[in-house]
Amino acid sequence: MLDGKTALVTGGTSGIGLATAKLLRANGARVAITGRGTDALERAREIIGGDLLMLQTDVLSRDALRKMASDVQQNFGALDIFFANAGVAYVTPLATTSEAQYDALMDTNVRSVFFSVQAVEPIMRVGGSIILNTAWLNQVGVAGRAILSASKAAVRSFARTLSAELLARRIRVNAVSPGLIETPILRGVGQSEHPGQTDAQFCEYLAGASKLIPLGRLGKPDEIAAAVLFLASDASSYMLGSEMVVDGGFAEL
Repeated sequence: MLDGKTALVTGGTSGIGLATAKLLRANGARVAITGRGTDALERAREIIGGDLLMLQTDVLSRDALRKMASDVQQNFGALDIFFANAGVAYVTPLATTSEAQYDALMDTNVRSVFFSVQAVEPIMRVGGSIILNTAWLNQVGVAGRAILSASKAAVRSFARTLSAELLARRIRVNAVSPGLIETPILRGVGQSEHPGQTDAQFCEYLAGASKLIPLGRLGKPDEIAAAVLFLASDASSYMLGSEMVVDGGFAEL
């Protein structure tokens, strides 16, 4: 499906990013991934296998993003597919959220997405595909998630506005919108209003969350990767500025 194509996935060392990089490579693409640590990148190489370009990149640094694009160009020549996946998620209650927490979340989820696209756009081939990772939270109101939801709504807007801006080069920008997915980020620091959960309490939380989802379960990273593969491929050639919601019906029903 992607024979002869090149792809870059930010945040490709775990969860959705890792599953997507593995699937893109399995479908014939030459793949580059970014991560913050060399150990995580090496683990990703073992899982994905083969000729994988690993880039240790701080997505909050514009210089690092420019170097990322330069390294991709040096190794691949040009880029066909870019999946802007790197992001963070944690609760931000109105009464207790600090400026530092606000800045960290918005810088990672919004600023880095914009400037990563800015960095790679010059090396993308005409007719390329950019996929942005937003979330079901851009459609609903959830207590304690105001800033996370706003950040994902901004990314959803980027899919529209950047599509309009890159139309002359026929670069398609679309968004994938995951629901609750079984990834390490669910157990991350600041993810819960009740930190320090035991394993049993966390499993109880997952069971309760599953009951809220029409399909009755959390999603798998591979299910989001399949959606990204579709958006990256020519099979989605008539999709532009759109959002593909993959959430088990959570935000839709």
